[in-house]
Amino acid sequence: MQRTAWSEEEILSNLAYDEPLIANGVRCHGGFIDGQYRSPRTLGRGPAIAAWQAQVRARGAALIDIPAALVPPHYPNVSQAVLLLREGVRDPLVRTLTTIAIIEGFGAMIRDARVPPLASWVVGPVDGTAVAHLAGGLFEAHARDEAGHRSEGGHKQMWEAARDLALDNPSVPSDVLLRLMTGRRAAGRQRLFAQLDEGVEELLTVMSNVFVIEIFATETFSWAAAVLGDAEVSARPVEAATLVGYIRSDEAPHVEYLRAALSELRTCTLRASDGSELRGAEVVDALLNRTLRALTSERPRAQRAETAADIAAAVAAHRDGTGLQRRFDALDEPWVAPASVALVTA
Repeated sequence: MQRTAWSEEEILSNLAYDEPLIANGVRCHGGFIDGQYRSPRTLGRGPAIAAWQAQVRARGAALIDIPAALVPPHYPNVSQAVLLLREGVRDPLVRTLTTIAIIEGFGAMIRDARVPPLASWVVGPVDGTAVAHLAGGLFEAHARDEAGHRSEGGHKQMWEAARDLALDNPSVPSDVLLRLMTGRRAAGRQRLFAQLDEGVEELLTVMSNVFVIEIFATETFSWAAAVLGDAEVSARPVEAATLVGYIRSDEAPHVEYLRAALSELRTCTLRASDGSELRGAEVVDALLNRTLRALTSERPRAQRAETAADIAAAVAAHRDGTGLQRRFDALDEPWVAPASVALVTA
């Protein structure tokens, strides 16, 4: 039997590093053991997540997975991004990388997610599960990874460092944060299960959204590593791409603890406010599929339109704006979300 109960201190504990990670002069989380980068807060969190996932499988249940075919490609693609940088059109890429860094910093808000007393809403015991540890270290570890903690930088600072290494400390558009804060506002979210406690549904919605977003981020990591690691357009390609790889490895525990917790909840029976009961699989699958529909259709279209407008404006100022726009468009790889968007378990 693997150990399934952990204290918050253990979940947040670090390995004993030989040396820390210094990213472009900034002390960041994580560090190196025998020359290998090791992610932060994985001394206890790593084996805990493995134990919770093993426990799900031992019960004969499946772990949630999202098919790779549903992950929208990054826009602009690698070839388009490299073309822009080669031609000296940097602002759109600087804006994109800065936006990613800021959004990573917003990830700290996950520590504010309210975890209701799930033992009151789940039929059967929840001790020794990932669900039982959400407020006992998992959300806090996730928040620290994204935004940093105390004197250590997190993913926000690491993305900024990767940008600055590759693009030689570029000038950052002054309106990036303002546009993020005043951009599109999501419409009020319609409840799918009015009979369920509102706090429980909100928690499961947040977890579903973050889980899908974290999985979709794998495309961003691949894109960024390829662009920032291109020696033709990057000032320090090896360092920049390696740093993106460190961030990617840090994100793995986020995906896996959410996979464990949502998979656990799929196997549960949930108590409704009116005394009735709901199958966990019905609730979790519906919330995940709603997120998948939004993130494979509405959001990619809106983001593409906004980014395309920024690129067109920047390209128009180029000495051969019309020709560059034509070459840029010729490299496009249109993507259409699969007609059937469904949850996959394996």
